[in-house]
Amino acid sequence: MQTPQKIAVVGSGLVGTLLAIYLKKFGHTVHVFDRSPDIRTVEFSGRSINLVMSNRGWKALDDIGITEEIKKIGIPVDKRGIHLQDGSYTTQYYGKEGEAIYSLSRGILNRKMIDLAEDAGVEFFFEHRIWDISLADATLHIGETERGEWTSLKYDKVFGADGAFSRIRHRMQRQSMFNYSQEFLKIGYKELHIPANPDGTYKIDKNSLHIWPRGNFMLMALANLDGSFTCTLFMPFEGEDSFKSLNDEKTLLEFFAKYFPDTKEVIPDLVEDFFKNPKSYLVTMQCYPWTHNDKVALIGDACHAIVPFYGHGMNAGFEDITILNEMILKYGDNWETIFEEYQKSRKPNTDAIAELSYQNFMEMSAKTADEKFLLQKKIEKWFSEKHPDKWMPLYSRVTFSLQPYAEALAIGEKQNKIMEEIMQLPNIDADWSSERVEKKIISLLNS
Repeated sequence: MQTPQKIAVVGSGLVGTLLAIYLKKFGHTVHVFDRSPDIRTVEFSGRSINLVMSNRGWKALDDIGITEEIKKIGIPVDKRGIHLQDGSYTTQYYGKEGEAIYSLSRGILNRKMIDLAEDAGVEFFFEHRIWDISLADATLHIGETERGEWTSLKYDKVFGADGAFSRIRHRMQRQSMFNYSQEFLKIGYKELHIPANPDGTYKIDKNSLHIWPRGNFMLMALANLDGSFTCTLFMPFEGEDSFKSLNDEKTLLEFFAKYFPDTKEVIPDLVEDFFKNPKSYLVTMQCYPWTHNDKVALIGDACHAIVPFYGHGMNAGFEDITILNEMILKYGDNWETIFEEYQKSRKPNTDAIAELSYQNFMEMSAKTADEKFLLQKKIEKWFSEKHPDKWMPLYSRVTFSLQPYAEALAIGEKQNKIMEEIMQLPNIDADWSSERVEKKIISLLNS
């Protein structure tokens, strides 16, 4: 147990709320501030991508004892369901038998986490706007407007868990030697939905992450508990086959009839959803340092926002908490060392998952429709099952292990070079599971 302190967490999202539970368990007084209303009192729709929980996220929940509570509101997803333009459908399992990610509604999960935090004794202050922070003494400045009168609240520590456009980081950026970059993709997303059947059953397989890969754009769907699916259309903002080009009902319906013909029966509210729901943006944000002395620290998207194509934004943020927890257990009341070791441990790994997430967009939108790519994945799965000590596919390293992201990225790059050679072998399509291929992979691993 640490010496009790008064700690503020700015941001009541998933990472901020889980962090608050951890800090409360260490005996601290914990106040969570958010400029938005209590999410439990508002309708949640229009700009969400369903979340997927994997091993790194479960680890953070396991350590605090709330895994079973969260599994009750999730749906296991063990494979990709790939819908090709010609109407054919194929599946690609993620890992070994029994390995699955969990589909979770962001709104339902966030509401549940706030309930659990309040049960633990965390206090929440919604509709409180934080405009600035005095870094030297962890004082928050709160007011109705940015240029109006502010109230100052002093804390022993402040954690900025307030997302990619963090006000806490905004103040830190104005310090010398603070590095910061952000990059928006030219691709955005829009939420659509597949409703449940009249009897509450699912229209398509609930245990698959459904992908309609079409090169520069794609459609994705993940199941919800009520029989519906949250769908996400990713596509460029401008150009041919873009959000800008889909500007009327006729063009939209012709586009879906051409590229997503099998969705006609399952997305009955396409036109209404498309023109009602906003376009949303995708940004990668990186910065360093994440901490200021022993007073202020950034966590989650506030210091490493990533694009959603590996499903690891939440998982990476939860893993921040796992590492911070390890440092607290190791260094006790030495907060300056806790903060320093936390940021040094996490920075290379969050940079790696940012790169992996961008790469996975190319895989999901284009390669999953390519026969050679599907064969490569089949070979990797076959070889890894025969030689689990020699090969774990990259997706499994990232999703079903706790290996640091940076190590997974480096090993994945080496494995991909090996597979490039394997895919060039003569007659590989017919001979992919042969002793010849097995010996070649072993030889390349040893070279």
